[in-house]
Amino acid sequence: MIPTNRAAASSLLRSSTHVHAIPRTLLATDVSSSTKYARTLQTRASVIGATVNQPRMLVQPAVPRRRFTTTVQNTLSSERKPHFDKILIANRGEIACRVIRTAKKLGIKTVAVYSEVDANSLHVLEADEAYCIGPAPSAESYLRMDKIIDVCHRSGAQVGSVSSSVIYGFLSENAKFAERLAEEGIVFIGPPSSAIVSMGSKSESKNIMSAAGVPCVPGYHGTNQDADLLFAEAEKIGYPVLIKAIHGGGGKGMRVVSSAPQFQDALASAQRESLKSFGDADVLVEKYIERPRHIEVQVFADTLGNAVSLWERDCSVQRRNQKIIEEAPAPGLSPELRADLSAKAVAAAKAVNYVGAGTVEFIFDNDTEKFYFMEMNTRLQVEHPVTEMITGLDLVEWQLEVAAGNPLPLSQAQIPLVGHAFEARIYAENPRNDFLPDSGPLLYLHTPKPTHVFAPPIPSLPHNDSCSELDSVKRSPDISTHVAPSMRLEQGFTQGAQIGVFYDPMIAKLVVHGRDRSSALRALRRALEEYKVVGVSTNVEFLRMLAGNGAFINGEVETGFIKKHYEELFPTIESPSAELLAQAALFVALREHPIQPTSLSTPWTTLTSRRFGGDVYERTISIQPDDASADPTRVSLKFVSPDHFDIAVHSATPKTFKGVSARLVSPTTLSTTLNGASTEITIVSQRPPPSHPASRATNTMERLHVFSASGTKTTLAIPPPAYLLSLGQDVLASSKGALRAPMPSLVVEVKVSIGDRVEKGQPVVVLESMKTETVLRAEVAGVVDAVGCAKGEMVEEGRELVDIKEDE
Repeated sequence: MIPTNRAAASSLLRSSTHVHAIPRTLLATDVSSSTKYARTLQTRASVIGATVNQPRMLVQPAVPRRRFTTTVQNTLSSERKPHFDKILIANRGEIACRVIRTAKKLGIKTVAVYSEVDANSLHVLEADEAYCIGPAPSAESYLRMDKIIDVCHRSGAQVGSVSSSVIYGFLSENAKFAERLAEEGIVFIGPPSSAIVSMGSKSESKNIMSAAGVPCVPGYHGTNQDADLLFAEAEKIGYPVLIKAIHGGGGKGMRVVSSAPQFQDALASAQRESLKSFGDADVLVEKYIERPRHIEVQVFADTLGNAVSLWERDCSVQRRNQKIIEEAPAPGLSPELRADLSAKAVAAAKAVNYVGAGTVEFIFDNDTEKFYFMEMNTRLQVEHPVTEMITGLDLVEWQLEVAAGNPLPLSQAQIPLVGHAFEARIYAENPRNDFLPDSGPLLYLHTPKPTHVFAPPIPSLPHNDSCSELDSVKRSPDISTHVAPSMRLEQGFTQGAQIGVFYDPMIAKLVVHGRDRSSALRALRRALEEYKVVGVSTNVEFLRMLAGNGAFINGEVETGFIKKHYEELFPTIESPSAELLAQAALFVALREHPIQPTSLSTPWTTLTSRRFGGDVYERTISIQPDDASADPTRVSLKFVSPDHFDIAVHSATPKTFKGVSARLVSPTTLSTTLNGASTEITIVSQRPPPSHPASRATNTMERLHVFSASGTKTTLAIPPPAYLLSLGQDVLASSKGALRAPMPSLVVEVKVSIGDRVEKGQPVVVLESMKTETVLRAEVAGVVDAVGCAKGEMVEEGRELVDIKEDE
């Protein structure tokens, strides 16, 4: 079990002082002008379903323009510059916690910033100081550069922070941010502003790459956005083509066009979405690769002219053009192809005089085995831990080394490439509903126990001046060295935390490493079996199916993997087995009549649920799948002796179990011996919101979340008794026109006022949850009798928002 926020806070407060952003004298650090740095955060976001916290250290030192080499002098002389004394981390969630861990390891103090809804978040509790910078919406808090800069000055922080695609949106590709920091005397840990500008524009970056000899997808990357010209370019390229916004990411402003008649509509749609998401409607048109892989190379460069590749990652398996699972190295690459990718990635960094951590992304054509430059992300990305695992390095520490003005710690020839690693992103989302985000409290959270906090150390290779640049990157993964399976858990939430509607729905990252791909994949499956969440929908079950899929096991990855293997990844949900229903009924009976083991045998302890007249405890419990259309199944229990029951399941195919041994090991763990098999399963009860009247809908019932020994999750519901259903129907009948919030949401727009007449199906309220809009429509024709919400207000699930008095 992960500790609660309260427990975490209790532990952390013993060693740290937390300043919660109210007028107060703050600790300031007295430092020399050469080390007086401050940091802030930057990201790239998509407006709907953004790609989740993509890290990146901020604040840039002023450096002269220079050329890169790939040879690093691996000497830490007496002139090595010290790390910063204090850094500001202008981010939230798991990546902020990740940076804090490295800072603590290095003895660097940390400053966190947070919005009002994040006041009790884990990154706030773990930082040495924390400052509130505004209300929940990012535009009023995490996107407020002036507030973040003010905290830098007030706290005495020397450095800005790691950035993420969730917080700063297209500012990560806007030089004005870095320029503002420079004006304030704040150092941005990251690339020069010129590199941000060059790589922030997909069209400009591709022109630069072409000039540098980096292959690009054939297409039009010009500034002329005339629709007829773009159509003519598409005709020249040949269909299918891809229309893509020149700024931003996360799949926004992107359309695949299969034929000429589709082009104009797709172009207009992409431009509208791009303008809304990134403030710029310009697009590029490229040849669409039909069976692509998404392969990216981690590069690192310092201010002294050194640049290296830290090998590649495969991020091909995606939903909504967003990554969901990553691995390193990419499966199936020859040493020659790996060398070519690394060389081209380093050339891309050289072309823009890059500094710090960057990711050069390529489209790899499965049919031709050719690769093409796609874009460069000027930050340390979400998936960086898989690179750390195969190299044994701490890339956040490398960021701090480079920002302090030190050379890269290793030369290209010294960088290890050992074993294989996977990262699975745990999201609050419903994969069976097009991966729509979910929100709500983490009522129950049980995770596998990590073996490591950082990547297990791997000895670096000896420095070799005679090794050519090509030979230094022409490598196969070392799978001969014995590597014990290891696992890291990167998370920003604990049990009881609220997954809100304002930010990306990523809960955690599960990172594993093994001797080779098959052993790493086996470790991932085992870890996913132990990851259990109740309170919000998650993609854990989907990730389990993916990790066990035959094509994925064979490394047959491509960006269309989910669509291609949809039926295998989303099998038909079978009716719960008689054994499962029996276990659920036992859980209900035992929690209400627990049998306490005792050495003293008396009627008061041995005759639980038995009357002195001799009648034996019997009970019938109705249970149904989490589906309002499903019929309940009756399960009869008969107590026959301490810890033993006879059970009859009255399903379509009745089944009985005699002398079943059962006991509650804990409030959520049931131990049973059923059909000769002894098992322990986890069952978590979720009560319905009190605002929901009893009905046939399963969200108004108590739900039992059953996790099998193999990690499979099945949700069952216990129908309310008849008298409660009757009362609930009376309540619902009296408020037939009431519209309730289907989930915790932000009210974007209220389209009616009291007294307005509405027709059935008319839009009434617009809600936003996890960057996805939901329109509530009138279910009856009538007059608005009450309005219980206002624009900009947060509303809880089940709250009545508008009541419409139906026409008689």
